Amino acid sequence: MPVDLIKERYTTKVGEVVLGATKAEGGTRSQTITVGGDSTLPFLHFEGEVPNRPVIAMEVQNMVPEWSPEVTKNFKDVIGDPAAWAAKCVKEYGADLIYLKLNGADPERGNASPEDCAETVKKVLGAVGVPLIVVGCGVEEKDNEVLPAVAEAAAGENLLLGVAKQDNYKTLTAACMVHKHCIIAQSPIDINIAKQLNILISEMNLPISRIVIDPSVGALGYGIEYTYSIMERIRIGALTGDKMLSMPVICAIGYEAARAKEANAGIDQFPGWGELAERALLWEAMTSAAFLQAGGHIFVLRHPRSVALVKQSIGQLMIK
Repeated sequence: MPVDLIKERYTTKVGEVVLGATKAEGGTRSQTITVGGDSTLPFLHFEGEVPNRPVIAMEVQNMVPEWSPEVTKNFKDVIGDPAAWAAKCVKEYGADLIYLKLNGADPERGNASPEDCAETVKKVLGAVGVPLIVVGCGVEEKDNEVLPAVAEAAAGENLLLGVAKQDNYKTLTAACMVHKHCIIAQSPIDINIAKQLNILISEMNLPISRIVIDPSVGALGYGIEYTYSIMERIRIGALTGDKMLSMPVICAIGYEAARAKEANAGIDQFPGWGELAERALLWEAMTSAAFLQAGGHIFVLRHPRSVALVKQSIGQLMIK
């Protein structure tokens, strides 16, 4: 006997954000990427539309990072050259976007100048055709110098720039407005702060179609349940008419997963945990799998094998 499914019907949908700009649009990208647009909870194709598949950004830095050898061994031939590193991520590992973190600008990690950082961004743009996400070093005073310089140097490319926070959003928002880029609005796993920050940014007249939410995810076993619930509430808010929660979501998975001891402690420390090579990539991949179901749109990863696993999972979830 046929069973009639009970279908939820939502009044609105997640907004779409377009990243990158082709030559015809004033940039140099070979393609643009659109994220968002969902009119249902994640992958419930029978209830609504999921027009744009989640995408993978691979992380690149403008300095040699102190990552696990299980990750860095995949980039040992290019890790000192951000442009070559980005090209390898795209050509060999299938990254949809490049997430360029300017950690080398940190006053305690190299203190690269705004001009040097802008030059690095231009070199990476020249090496790949995919859209770029560019974030600062995390030192607010330095980022307020570096990111406007990057925004100006890459004017027309429609970068996704970050991060804007509740107490430090005006400089970056102004740079995104003047040079026509998108912005990452980061909040500390708090839906009220996420909404308030989006309101503040939009009040500066940056369109909400150029805002992406970073809810500050946690890794598997390290606060993942709390972040998951916040992301669910963001998605439900978007589907029930809250415009200030209707933006796509970016998840910095690689950074968070690498902080878990399960992803970096050797088998000599924990013999029962199995080989580190498998744990390092599975911690990243399993964290991603959870946040796919919570409503993430952009996943920032480090390990090439986890990229392949997550892409496979996305492909299967997109089958109607």
